[in-house]
Amino acid sequence: MVASDLCIVCMTFFLCLLIKKQSNSFYNLNTYLILLPVLLFIWGGLLYCFGMYSSFRTRRISHVIFIVVEAAIVGCSLFGGFIFITKMNFVSRLYIVYLFLLAATFISIEKYLLIQFFRYQRKRGFNIRNILIVGTGSRAQHLIGLIKRHPEWGVRVIGLVDNDITKVNTMVCGYKVIGSFDDITDIIHNAVVDEVIFVVPRSWLSDIEKTISGCEIEGIRVSIALDLFDLKLSKSKYSSLEKFPLLSFESTPDKQIHLFLKRVFDFVFSSVALVISSPIFAVAAILIKTTSKGDVFFKQQRCSLNGRRFTIYKFRTMVQDAESKLAELLACNEMNGPVFKMEKDPRVTKVGKILRKLSIDELPQLWCVFKGDMSLVGPRPPIPLEVSQYEPWQRRRLSMRPGLTCIWQVCGRNKITDFNEWMKLDLMYIDNWSLWLDCKILLKTLPAVLLGTGAK
Repeated sequence: MVASDLCIVCMTFFLCLLIKKQSNSFYNLNTYLILLPVLLFIWGGLLYCFGMYSSFRTRRISHVIFIVVEAAIVGCSLFGGFIFITKMNFVSRLYIVYLFLLAATFISIEKYLLIQFFRYQRKRGFNIRNILIVGTGSRAQHLIGLIKRHPEWGVRVIGLVDNDITKVNTMVCGYKVIGSFDDITDIIHNAVVDEVIFVVPRSWLSDIEKTISGCEIEGIRVSIALDLFDLKLSKSKYSSLEKFPLLSFESTPDKQIHLFLKRVFDFVFSSVALVISSPIFAVAAILIKTTSKGDVFFKQQRCSLNGRRFTIYKFRTMVQDAESKLAELLACNEMNGPVFKMEKDPRVTKVGKILRKLSIDELPQLWCVFKGDMSLVGPRPPIPLEVSQYEPWQRRRLSMRPGLTCIWQVCGRNKITDFNEWMKLDLMYIDNWSLWLDCKILLKTLPAVLLGTGAK
């Protein structure tokens, strides 16, 4: 499959050169050929790193196509960067886009046809994997139902095994219980078994160690169902520290490449935004300094990822001693919970009201995004005092890097007065996070900021 994919990339490379020749554009074939090894290395490396070449047996087509698109986007950026660094100005940006767009299209078509061919063959009885399921409980029955619904996987259940001898020769979901734990060795010897899957309760784990060792000795693949705990949010994941195996449970996004792309976008966007908004910084600083006493910037300790502390920066919109006057206004708090919100806060200066209305006071936080303390999109960073008053379920909002904007802001920003509703929106963002969700929130934030929707 690697060879097939690289052949497609080669074909696309020469096809794009042919199109370039047809358009009467000047090019030197020998010069362009230098780029081919780089192109092959980028495509092959990215497809491998993104997991394209693991088993297709149980994969959805959409997942495979997504890997191709992901590799095309990252690869186009890397290839463009290579062209820029090496100053190969003869290569047009349009040529690079066509090159990766066509390659992604052809590879996607190839994967689709291959998957359909494999599925067709498995349905006809070829490339079948025989499995023995250890366990007969509800979890094992769920696995059987899953296998029945997907004949294209080419998985055949040869029977079930249970620790209870009285269940031997009974039927479970249409399959026979063909033995107990002591019979597994004989079953492996007398039948074709490609894999033994243990779907057993936690209390059985100590009992199956001997059986697993027996399968290991005979070279039979063993899998253990990891849904051992009834967790509502966390996803289980296998990891290791050198050779020390770990079973991890995570309730936050764990797609490292997506999180990496999110960080790259934060860095690039904040860098450009800081340069472009520098005139606004200058005007705001002059207005603040000439209309009220105090520093231009408001600095405060906030909580970032998993409780890390960092200093947040804003343009000062309140009087100099605003923090000392907070205690006098607590009775006027319009937000239930540990957060203080007040529509007509007397501490806000006249210039501060304008800065808040236009969200200009938030611009210095781009520096926090640039440094990595914050992200463009994420739950708003709380102060440590608020966090100390959180209920346990509310602390999960600290499991992602805080952001300049999030769902609650595009839902009306300060119109939300229920602190629990605010927290639920943040957790909904964490549970459903994706790069596309970040894009949608950013697109909705722009009109909300420009129109001053909900700002106070």
